Amino acid sequence: MSISSTVGSRAEALPPLGTPGLVSLVVLVLGTVVLGAIYGPTHGALFLIGGALGMSLYHAAFGFTSAWRVFIAEGRGRGLRVQMILLALAVILFFPALSSGVLFGTEVRGNISPAGIGVIVGAFMFGVGMQLGGGCASGTLFTAGGGNARMLITLFFFIVGSVIATINFDWWVSLPSVPPTALFQTFGAAGGIAASLAIFAAIAAITVVVEKKRNGALEQAPPSPRHGLARYLRGPWPLVFGAIALVILNFATLALAGRPWGVTSAFALWGAKGAQLIGIDPTAWAYWQQPGNAKALAQSVFSDVTSVMDFGIIAGAMLAATLAGKFAPNFNIPRRSILAAVVGGLLLGYGARIAYGCNIGAYFSGIASGSLHGYLWAVAAFAGNVIGVRLRPWFFEEGRAIRRIDG
Repeated sequence: MSISSTVGSRAEALPPLGTPGLVSLVVLVLGTVVLGAIYGPTHGALFLIGGALGMSLYHAAFGFTSAWRVFIAEGRGRGLRVQMILLALAVILFFPALSSGVLFGTEVRGNISPAGIGVIVGAFMFGVGMQLGGGCASGTLFTAGGGNARMLITLFFFIVGSVIATINFDWWVSLPSVPPTALFQTFGAAGGIAASLAIFAAIAAITVVVEKKRNGALEQAPPSPRHGLARYLRGPWPLVFGAIALVILNFATLALAGRPWGVTSAFALWGAKGAQLIGIDPTAWAYWQQPGNAKALAQSVFSDVTSVMDFGIIAGAMLAATLAGKFAPNFNIPRRSILAAVVGGLLLGYGARIAYGCNIGAYFSGIASGSLHGYLWAVAAFAGNVIGVRLRPWFFEEGRAIRRIDG
């Protein structure tokens, strides 16, 4: 190999960070140290895990929204099948720990919530919002951190919708529902894993049948423009590798925080604190009178584990986007796209609150916890996505061609 080619390969493997990359790297390092010093090493570690989640989501382009859209519009299910791998690995890791209640000496609990009307309505709203807003909860954070200016609009109204939902959250809770139920509680850890794997295998099989019927053959992963170290520094990662990373990082969250990864409760908190700044008192609402929520509202957002991890996701995605050479915010956003971001963000925020979570808290972590509400959420959210996909062409010209524009 010539000297010039060796130098070129090193440049490919070790790209310059630039200002955004340096800023995000400094934020991740200093944030970990400062949060660890003030709130304890666990807090700092969870911020760093958030950063790793942001990098994983960005480099793997792990979009829940796009995977569902492509399957609904084109019948291609590669993304959905990888999600089933994600969930399968998660239940195998989570069920034994949740069944025993202890993981590495830490008491742990799952994201197990009531399954009722609030979940159905909220998840359906969230599903529509996914397609109009252009992302889910994790997708909004990592694409905003990656430099997608439109997603900043979605994120702002996601926060607004979240805090609006807390106004009458108690009414939604009062509606009929099935008490919190988990598969590992009903069937034991081994039985719950077997039942879960059967469900995931059936869903994957359905996607194969649909894809072959509509397209003749299964979609293959596109070839990567990078290989070796460069691929893992700059992306794109294989989807399965991204799924494995997300499962491991969620399991690490369970071990450190005592509960699985969540995203959107922080949005409600940020919105409530913003409401206080403009003279609105959210403490009068029943949601903020609950002990845990009241405590979070009274303290700094940096004491809130979910907020800290969300901040880490944004910083990690910014670092990943810079490494990929794709951090280039574009503020020239069509008006209809802005409208979609506003409507989608409101639906995402309101829906996530009344459904006890989003694609992460209810779908990924809920199903990883064996929660019945996670499965109900998935069905209702998928139905909402079907409607959202049909609405997209009115907001997005490219929606007619159904090409992926974000997470």
